[in-house]
Amino acid sequence: RQLLAADRCRWAWLRGRFLARGSLSLANGRTHLEFIVSPEEAPVLAARLAELRLPAAWRLRRTRGVVTWKSGESVGTFLRRIGAGAALLELEARQVSRALRGELNRVLNAESANLQRAVAAAGRQLEAIDRLEADGRLAAQPRVVRAVAAARRETPEATLADLAARLELHRSAVQRALERLERLAE
Repeated sequence: RQLLAADRCRWAWLRGRFLARGSLSLANGRTHLEFIVSPEEAPVLAARLAELRLPAAWRLRRTRGVVTWKSGESVGTFLRRIGAGAALLELEARQVSRALRGELNRVLNAESANLQRAVAAAGRQLEAIDRLEADGRLAAQPRVVRAVAAARRETPEATLADLAARLELHRSAVQRALERLERLAE
């Protein structure tokens, strides 16, 4: 019981220190919590936080001691322990929003790169088909290669899977036929 009471007292003291000397910034997706204290108190406060398994950095800034956390996890734990529920919810909402934005950007970038590669490949394939038809070599190709060439011409935007479904072929057969057309045209 005494340990629990001592813990509650420590967290109450820290809550008071934060209310009196602390600030929390959640700007631009960055989390930053700091205490502005006397130069003598900064290492003492950092040591107390380390005892509570929340190690913080400290330094001197314009003759004042500054104890900081920049880790969202450490800030979240601190806010939870001092009972700052509203601030904690805001922090977590921003972290979730930032993670979702990051994931969405990754997906969009990957899709954009895939689309650019597909468009470039379709362009190369159409040029190869035109060259092979112009010199009569397309007509000499196997039926599957000719069918893939015709399907690519009719639907240049189609994916390999779309072409395969349309021609009732395996995707790999369509890919091999298109690679063959490009090789022959070189």
